[in-house]
Amino acid sequence: MANNERIEQIKTFLKDTPNDPFLSYALATEYVSLGQDTSALKLFLMLVNEQPEYYATYYHLGKLYERIGEDLLAESIYKQGIAITKRLNQRHAQGELQGAFEELTF
Repeated sequence: MANNERIEQIKTFLKDTPNDPFLSYALATEYVSLGQDTSALKLFLMLVNEQPEYYATYYHLGKLYERIGEDLLAESIYKQGIAITKRLNQRHAQGELQGAFEELTF
């Protein structure tokens, strides 16, 4: 299935369940894969604000910030994600975020 078809399918699912964080996350990652950074950024930021415990967002938002040259924002988002994954006892995700943070800052 092509990216545009997946995007349309995800948008259809979102109409039925607009508060599903996975669907918003999936749509954002599709936008990233197409280089549609503005659309991806909007969705990732919405997730951070409205579904802050959906911790998968933080890694991909941080990587997006890095790609567009916003290293300080990436650093901040990684720190937020590390704190959330620590609180939720999500060690694997915490390790990934910690690794991305250290790669960026050292």
